[in-house]
Amino acid sequence: MIPGKDVTIVQIGSTTARVDAALTGRVQATVVQPPASIIAQKRGMNILADLPKLGLVYQHTAAATTKKYIREHPDIVRRYVKSQLEAVHRIYTDKNAAIRALARFIGQNVDRDVLEKTWENLLSESVLPKKQYPSLEGIKTILATELKGKPGKPEDFVDLTFVKEFDQSGFTDGLYKKR
Repeated sequence: MIPGKDVTIVQIGSTTARVDAALTGRVQATVVQPPASIIAQKRGMNILADLPKLGLVYQHTAAATTKKYIREHPDIVRRYVKSQLEAVHRIYTDKNAAIRALARFIGQNVDRDVLEKTWENLLSESVLPKKQYPSLEGIKTILATELKGKPGKPEDFVDLTFVKEFDQSGFTDGLYKKR
């Protein structure tokens, strides 16, 4: 579909506002991700497209800082990356802890089945990679959409130093061998 010709894109706001707009008929579709997509389905909405299932490569989430901060505080960045790897490992290997964390983040009043489906959605290398390498192809997708042809290479937006350091040392693989 071509924006402006086949569809009109409307800025609505928060996830809740977008879901409400779709449910009340002000818009015909919206973009959401779990847990909102799961809640929306429970409220009668249909999923039109699921990025991971379609195979569209996309950088979902990432930590960001400046090159200057990395240069001036490599010890802090290294400790952060290590804690991120450990947290991802915990999400993959400790369902109950992951569900409790999701409840704290999303809200205690969210149904357990929504939390479980949200957790299940995370357990995909395309959504939450175990080794935490950013997806250069996914960043390329974002750049093509956001920069609309302006120059920019995915490599200009990432520093693989610390993730690669933990991967090459065997630390990350070692997390998943423990049991």
